[in-house]
Amino acid sequence: MSVTDRSHQELHEQAADEAARRYQDSAAERERVQGRLAAGVRFPDSPDALAVRADRILDRGGLSPSAVVADIHRDAMNLPDANERIIDLSNELQAWSFLPRGVRAGATVARITLRRDGRELPHGTGFLVSPRLMMTNHHVLPDESFARRCFAEFNAQVTADNLPDTVVRMELDPGTFFAADRRLDFALVAVAPTLDGPPPGEIFGWNRLSVQIGKLVLGEKVNIIGHPSGRLKEIALRDNAVLVRLDDFVHYTTDTEPGNSGSPVFNDQWEVVALHHSGVPKKDDQGRVLRKDGRPWQQGDGDDAIDWVANEGVRISSILKHLAGLDLDPGRRAVLAEMGPDTGLDQAMTTAPAPGAQSQRTTAVPGVTIPSAPAVPEAATTAPRTGGERPRAGVRARATAFGGRQHLVFLHGRDQQENVPDVLRRSWTAGLNHGLTLASLPTLDPEDVWFPFYGTTLHALSGRESTAAPVGLDQLSAAAAAEVFAAQSPTGSYEQLLHEAAVRAGMPQNGPAATEGFGSGLVGVLHRPLSWLAAKSDLDEWTIATFLRDVDLYLGDSAVRQAVLDSVMETMPAGGELVLVTHSLGTVVGMDLLTRLPEGLDPVLLVTAGSPLGLDGVNERLLARGPHQPPRVRDWVNVWCPTDAVAIGCPLKDERWGKLSQLAVSNGRDRAHKMEEYLGHPKAAQEIRGALRV
Repeated sequence: MSVTDRSHQELHEQAADEAARRYQDSAAERERVQGRLAAGVRFPDSPDALAVRADRILDRGGLSPSAVVADIHRDAMNLPDANERIIDLSNELQAWSFLPRGVRAGATVARITLRRDGRELPHGTGFLVSPRLMMTNHHVLPDESFARRCFAEFNAQVTADNLPDTVVRMELDPGTFFAADRRLDFALVAVAPTLDGPPPGEIFGWNRLSVQIGKLVLGEKVNIIGHPSGRLKEIALRDNAVLVRLDDFVHYTTDTEPGNSGSPVFNDQWEVVALHHSGVPKKDDQGRVLRKDGRPWQQGDGDDAIDWVANEGVRISSILKHLAGLDLDPGRRAVLAEMGPDTGLDQAMTTAPAPGAQSQRTTAVPGVTIPSAPAVPEAATTAPRTGGERPRAGVRARATAFGGRQHLVFLHGRDQQENVPDVLRRSWTAGLNHGLTLASLPTLDPEDVWFPFYGTTLHALSGRESTAAPVGLDQLSAAAAAEVFAAQSPTGSYEQLLHEAAVRAGMPQNGPAATEGFGSGLVGVLHRPLSWLAAKSDLDEWTIATFLRDVDLYLGDSAVRQAVLDSVMETMPAGGELVLVTHSLGTVVGMDLLTRLPEGLDPVLLVTAGSPLGLDGVNERLLARGPHQPPRVRDWVNVWCPTDAVAIGCPLKDERWGKLSQLAVSNGRDRAHKMEEYLGHPKAAQEIRGALRV
C-alpha cells in the first residue's frame, strides 16, 4: 500500500527531528572541532585520517604534483604538517580538471518530479550510481507504489549561455529494482531507459561509490548539486565545512533548501561522500523548531522560515554496508552489482548463497562461525560450478606443446575452489595473449599450458566444521573476522602478517584509526591495519583479511602445506624446461615447490606476480627460510602493482633474493590484483614468451 502525501510529510519531518537529535547529541564533539578550528587547526581530525586523505587526494589526481612539491618543500615540514598542507592545497588550489569533472558529476543529478491530481510537482533530487540505478532519500521515495508516480528529469538546468537546457525525462522502474531504509533515509530505484535507448548511466554518466577510507576529513569543504525548492539545478560550492562525522551520518554547514533532499555530497575530487537528507533545525529548550525570527515554527510557515543551523548527510559507507546485507534474488543482485567493485557489492552479491545453501565459512572458535566473505576472485573471468563435486584435479598441456621439451605452468592463488581449472587456464592465457599482441609477439594456445589446481584442497582445509551457530555477514565485520583468524592462527602469526603489511604500506605507528568502510565504528587491534590497507589499495577489507588468513594457514600448518604441494605435483611435468608463472598465494607455493622438483625438470624462468614474498612474516616461513635465490632458477621476474595490497613489500629489495628483474606495472582501476591484468602488460608477456623457444 502506498504512503499518503500526509505520511510523506511526516517522514520528512521525522528525518529533520532525528537529525536535530543527533546534532544535539554530538554538541560536545562539534564544540571540540569548532574550538580547534578557531585556534587555527585547519583540519581537526586524527593523524591517520589526515594521512589517508592526503594520500587519496594525490592518488586521485586532486592536485598537480608540481604544485604540491613546490609548496610543501618551500618550508621544512614534518609528515603530519605536509599531509595537512596537501589537504589545504586541495581546498585552495584546484587543477583545471576541477571544473569539467564537476560538470561531469552534475550531469548525473536529476530532479525527481511527482505526478499528483493531473499536475507535475518538483519533489526532490536523485543521482545515478550505476548505469540503471538512482539514489535518493527514503522520504522522497518511501515505497515502490509512490516511486511509480514519479519520474526523473535530467538536464533540468541552464546552459553556459543561461538558456534552458533540453530536459530528458525518464520513468522510474521500481519493478526492476527498489530498496529503501527509513533509518538511513535512502532509496535506490531503477530508471527505465527511453524507448529503444541506452540505460541512463550511458547517457549522463554515473557516480562510482566507494567504501574506502580517505574521502574527507573534519574541516574539509564539500560541494552539493541538487534542485533546491524544485528549481533548476544549482550547486552549493566551497562555502561549507564538515563539522562532525558520526557512525552513519555527517554534519556540514553547506547551504541547502528542502528540494536538495536526495542530493549527492561531493568532496573536491567529486567523489560522493554522503547522501544529503535533511537540514538541522534550531530548537528551543522545549524541543520546538524555531523560525529565523526566533519564534516557534508552526505548520504553514514553510520550510524556508525555519532557522537551519546545519545540514546532515548519510555516509555512503553505511548505505553500502546496508545494501551488502540485503537478501535479494539473483536478478536484483546482478542489478546491484552494476554499481561496481569500489562499492564491494559485486563481491558481496556474487558470493551470496543460493536459497537453502549454507552461507558460512567455519572455524573452530567456540561460539563463532565465519560467513563467506565478499572476496575478490583472483581470476577476472571465472566459471562457477553449476552442480556436482567441486573440481580437484588440474589440467595438463598436450604432449606436443613447445616441442614436448618445454613446459609453461600457471600456478594460481587462493579462492578458486568454485572455478573450473580449464576456464581459469583459458582466462590467464587470454591475458597473456593480450600482452603478447601488444608486444607484437606470437600468441599461445591454452591447450599448451599446464594448470595445476589446489583450490578445492585449500578451501576444504581452511573451512573446518564448527558446531557453533552461524553469524550472518551483517553481524560480523572484516575486522571481527580477522580477530577470529588471529585466534585460530596455527603459529600465532596472523596478526604479525597484517600489521607488517600495514606498516610497510605507510601506516603510522601511533594514533587512532581513520574509519570509513564496512568496519566503521568497530574497535579492535586489527581494524586499523585492515582499514589502512584497504585505503591504500584496490582491495576491500574482507579480501585482505581472508587472503592473509589463507597465507598464514598454508605457512603455519605443515599438513595444509603438504596437501597443497601434493595437489600441485599431481599436475606437473616430469622433465624438460620449466617456465613457472605464479600469482598471489601461488608465488609462495611456487617458491616451496621449487625445492621439490624432480632432477629432470629444469626451471628456466620464474615469474611471480602480485606476490606477498616481500613480507618477512611470509619469506621467513618458506621451506627455504628467509629471502633467498630460488633454487635452480636461471631467471626470475617479479611483477607488482603499487595499488595491489597483496604485493606490499615489493619491490623485493633484500640482497639475499639474488639477481632478479623487478617490473612495476600500473594495473587498471579495481583490477590491481588480477592476474590477467599482470599478464596483459607487454613487458611481462615478453619475458614469458622469450623463455619459450617454439
